[in-house]
Amino acid sequence: MTSGESVDVPADGAYNAGMQYTLRGVPPEVDRALRDRAQREGISLNQAAVEALVRALGLGDRPVRHRSLDALRGTWYEDPDFERAIAEQHRIDDSLWS
Repeated sequence: MTSGESVDVPADGAYNAGMQYTLRGVPPEVDRALRDRAQREGISLNQAAVEALVRALGLGDRPVRHRSLDALRGTWYEDPDFERAIAEQHRIDDSLWS
């Protein structure tokens, strides 16, 4: 075999015993996020990547935290009862301050 030639190794073969992966085509934003996390938490890039994979696959001890509220965008509707309840919270009861 010459350098540059690739060898197909079955996923369940001996290569799997080393638990090593080579990832190609990692999007720049993913690379930056992993590197930022590794630096922020004082861990290796490898550890940050492995932990991200574990969480993304739902295999970790901690549940995945979704921070985006995009699914709620545009779901607000006017509710007169709610508006009255909020307005009541803004009323000052002078008798409590005398």
